[in-house]
Amino acid sequence: MNKKILPLGAIGANCVVLWNDPAAAWIVDPGAERELLLDLLAEDSLTPVLIALTHGHFDHIGAIPALSKKFPGLPVHIGPDDAPIAFDPRNAWEPDYSATSRPATLVADLVDGFTLAAGGLSAKIIATPGHTSGGVCFHFEADQLLLSGDTLFAGSCGRTDFPGGDAASLRTSLRRLAALPPATAVIPGHGEPTTIAAELVGNPFLNSHEF
Repeated sequence: MNKKILPLGAIGANCVVLWNDPAAAWIVDPGAERELLLDLLAEDSLTPVLIALTHGHFDHIGAIPALSKKFPGLPVHIGPDDAPIAFDPRNAWEPDYSATSRPATLVADLVDGFTLAAGGLSAKIIATPGHTSGGVCFHFEADQLLLSGDTLFAGSCGRTDFPGGDAASLRTSLRRLAALPPATAVIPGHGEPTTIAAELVGNPFLNSHEF
């Protein structure tokens, strides 16, 4: 698997581009800076086959309209509990993040245990509510890779004081991630990559003594 991480926007949300076949790339959490993202796709001769969202917050969705315009028919996958709020006009943070229009190709199918497969890539969906009610992680089991969105960060975890956040649910979600193989590489929604092994040792929110 090939992958590139682009920290995009004022908050630096990690957009992850994944591909085996350059004609079938995944774009996960295209939050902002559409020109930078489109330039990367052109430079690497990548054609996206889908957009997948770990959750619906403004800083993870802002480049969707530009991608949808450039690549008509591109499906946008999201958890069903986040679909109603992601493209609501109130899901904005002016002046840096305006509201994002709802794509016509939105598919609210990212439920726990579902396998999202396209273009030679396959990820199991792990529902991880807490940061938002419909947040998910993408577990590429064969590649020992987890895209954790804003559920798990290197040394930290997502906040729960936004609408839909819930601390008890987040604790349950973190316990699920703690049970993944320690060698699993983690690309979070913000900040540097890590591993489950490293977080079990150094993350107070994932350390069993803190649960």
